[in-house]
Amino acid sequence: IGRYSDLPEEFPAVAEFHTFRVNMPSGWFYTTDKLRELCDVWDKHGSGLTNMHGATGDIILLGAPTEELQPCFDDLAEIGFDLGGSGSDMRTPSCCVGPGRCEYARLDTLDLLYSITMEYQDELHRPMFPYKSKIKISGCPNDCVAAVPRSDISIIGTWRDNIRIDPDEVANYATNGIDIQAEVVGLCPTGCMTWDAEAKTLIIDDAECNRCMHCINMMPKALRPGLEKGATILVGVRHLSSKARCSPG
Repeated sequence: IGRYSDLPEEFPAVAEFHTFRVNMPSGWFYTTDKLRELCDVWDKHGSGLTNMHGATGDIILLGAPTEELQPCFDDLAEIGFDLGGSGSDMRTPSCCVGPGRCEYARLDTLDLLYSITMEYQDELHRPMFPYKSKIKISGCPNDCVAAVPRSDISIIGTWRDNIRIDPDEVANYATNGIDIQAEVVGLCPTGCMTWDAEAKTLIIDDAECNRCMHCINMMPKALRPGLEKGATILVGVRHLSSKARCSPG
């Protein structure tokens, strides 16, 4: 990303302060050795200033003069890194840690992100679109990478069968002070849950459940996502401006 100072005579040290967006590994898993190699390259060619990570998920390297751009790219390639997307282009896809660290993942986000990145590598390097386009992948409806509000194509891990219920743990939550009616059932967005306080029994109408994860987050020992794993794909964005990129799809 080209950055030029409007006052190069007054600030010659930052007359050219170009930015690299570098494609990150799936789920942002790094070894310390690889991070040291990355920092060594940037200390050699740029300012040493980094942003881990940018809004899209890229590694952001801030501040290099024009003559160092190609040498820096060459050295990044030597240690296994490639450029991410910017401008009117397919932006760098990103995903959550998924099955690498999260028990709720209903989707192998890491493998899917790698496949999508390899498929669209040319689009990341060579802008072909009239406007930026973002793909984000979350392993469950908690949506830790904010795929729904921050991307044009959201892939969200989900399940098709019923929420798993441990009745004994439900009773334990009720006994130990959680107000299941107020804090769980009353906040269900579709009203698909019923709580019998006397019997300490929770009933879920799974056909009406929109898998928002609220009840599971509130009582993780008692409720678990279903086992029939899959994904929901959302295409398009919703925008109040007349300059919206596209319509909800």
